[in-house]
Amino acid sequence: MRIHSSENIAFSTNRAQRNATDIEKTLLKLGSGSKVAKGSQNASGLAISETMRAQIRGLSQAQRNMQDGLSVLEASNEGLNNVTNLLQRAREMAVSAANGTLTDSDREASSLELEQIKEAINDTAGKLEFNTKKILGEDKALILQVGANPGQQMTIGNIDVSTKKLGLDGTSISTREDAEKLISTIDKAIGTITGHLTKVGSEMEAIEHHLTNALVFEGNLTKSLSLLADTDMAEEMMNFVQQDIRQKGDQLLIKTVNSNLQDVLSLLK
Repeated sequence: MRIHSSENIAFSTNRAQRNATDIEKTLLKLGSGSKVAKGSQNASGLAISETMRAQIRGLSQAQRNMQDGLSVLEASNEGLNNVTNLLQRAREMAVSAANGTLTDSDREASSLELEQIKEAINDTAGKLEFNTKKILGEDKALILQVGANPGQQMTIGNIDVSTKKLGLDGTSISTREDAEKLISTIDKAIGTITGHLTKVGSEMEAIEHHLTNALVFEGNLTKSLSLLADTDMAEEMMNFVQQDIRQKGDQLLIKTVNSNLQDVLSLLK
């Protein structure tokens, strides 16, 4: 006489254990929001997703780097405009001092203002900084990391607008001849500043292009990462409901078989 089938109850027990494992995995996906929360779920997918995540974070930081670079260039642009205005005033004074109708005392008064202008130019060159780095007072370039990987860089800056660099040191308007020479010197200095302004403008445009590309690339990678690693909540909820139904069915079957066994055994007492 067979009281119960050990094969059937063993099958139900094993299926219940497997189902419990599946439920645990589904709950992990639902709780973490990730398909690959553990390497055992998808080892290759985890490796790919982590590589993509590193690229995304690198691109995000590169965009912040480029925003800093734009801030540096905007400050440089304002500083250069200030120097241009000072040079224009100095040129106006030189043109005035080159006129033979001025007296020595007139030129002496103008010379004082010229020295103040030179001091203001050097003040702009020496004190305009970004994060303690001089912007207009050194022939030293700044290197921006504009991508997530090595070699993805661009160079900005490399501007010096001190009076020494512009050729204004030692100039004066104390005589008509000195004033006439100063006009030519200032014209060259204005040309130098204009070149710097053009360079700053082109660098700002280049950074904006890099910024746009990085933003698009980050968006594409983020979308790909989401498809690879993010949990489809609706699908996993359906899986959970199915697994829960199977689990309760197996538990009911095992309980029923055990109950029937106890009933039969009670008859034999």
